[in-house]
Amino acid sequence: MPALKKSLLYFLLLCLSLVLTACSTVPITGRSQLSLVSPAQMQSMSYSQYDAFLKEHKVSTDRQKTEMVQRVGYRIQRAVERYFAAANMSSQLNGFQWEFNLIADDQVNAWAMPGGKVVVYEGILDVAQNETGLAVVMGHEIAHVVANHGAERMSQSLMAQMGGMALDLALHDSPAQTRALWLQAYGLGSQVGVILPYSRLHESEADRLGLIFMAMAGYDPAQAVGFWQRMSASSKNSNNLEFLSTHPSDATRIAKIKQTLPEARRYYKK
Repeated sequence: MPALKKSLLYFLLLCLSLVLTACSTVPITGRSQLSLVSPAQMQSMSYSQYDAFLKEHKVSTDRQKTEMVQRVGYRIQRAVERYFAAANMSSQLNGFQWEFNLIADDQVNAWAMPGGKVVVYEGILDVAQNETGLAVVMGHEIAHVVANHGAERMSQSLMAQMGGMALDLALHDSPAQTRALWLQAYGLGSQVGVILPYSRLHESEADRLGLIFMAMAGYDPAQAVGFWQRMSASSKNSNNLEFLSTHPSDATRIAKIKQTLPEARRYYKK
């Protein structure tokens, strides 16, 4: 067998081995996902980026709105922690340093990073309308985090662009390229906080988990339908809906949310 073919075969076998051994499971859905990056590594990079973002953006001085964001965030945080404890998965939240900040910006947007670092922009509060609407947004973003969607995208990038190299080795051998991959996994690039679109699979998964977590936190999950309908209506009248560039609001999504409501309602206690 020619040397080139042997090298290609070895590479493919290595990739197959990594796929078979480097997997984790998404909570609630049970889906297997590629995992070449440890939570500690993702959290470390997240915290430095989050701190940099806060230094470059103005935190809201509106006390009432800030308290609402933090109240909703902490309620969903506790719901997540209860769920993971009941499922004997609390270790998956090790190292989390939850933080919820409201940014003084009329952009309609919100996002979350590994380790529970969450940002909400003042502009999305008008669409949310109330605390329950805000819980739809924050539950969804926190679901992306606890489902390790960013780490999964980072792992896929390491596999595709760096041959499945471990993150610590990639950081040592190609620090600039690896940092770029991490930024791309969260869409941060040159504009920290501008999130690239998640896949349809990730979005659907975050919708489902987000409904369950908001329900466990005491918020009516049925209100998610109205929120996404308002987002859809707002998109026709505004050019400042950054949130919709990454979270498409369409009839299919709303239909799936309605299908998930019976499951979410089982967790709902007023």
